Amino acid sequence: MGKEWISKLIFPRITGLITTCSGDGKPNVAAFSFLMPVSFNPKYIAFSVAPSRLTFSNLREVKEFVLNIPDENLAKKVWICGTVSGREQDKFNLAGLTMVKSVKVKPPRIEECPVQLEGIVEFTGEFGDHYLVVGKIVEEHVKTLDFKPLLHYHGNVFYRINGELKV
Repeated sequence: MGKEWISKLIFPRITGLITTCSGDGKPNVAAFSFLMPVSFNPKYIAFSVAPSRLTFSNLREVKEFVLNIPDENLAKKVWICGTVSGREQDKFNLAGLTMVKSVKVKPPRIEECPVQLEGIVEFTGEFGDHYLVVGKIVEEHVKTLDFKPLLHYHGNVFYRINGELKV
């Protein structure tokens, strides 16, 4: 068997919608599954982004973001945000997502997501074909924790959570 994509080896991964904005304030949203928590206190998260993506360009201009966690019912909207470039289209409009003003950062939150974490970039470093971005969470909005997050495998394959397993 040949070499596999790392996304096929480490799965499933939580899917997030990361919102950013350009220096002139134009917002963008993109889907990410290369993301993880880094610290409990203070809260830090990390995600990796390819330098060709608009999200990367925006983060170089405005070092702020919002990590929005969608539930599984938003799968088609997440797919749009992960496959369409924000350079050519307004993905918020295309996907039917509602922007909400953030409290401490410039990029907007996404109303439809039950968890929205406002963050400030504190580290960016190149690792292979992606950049690792580490951000400190400066404001959190939690509507509910009673939801089923969307889990990503590879490409257009996602998983659902169908129950709890306690050990």
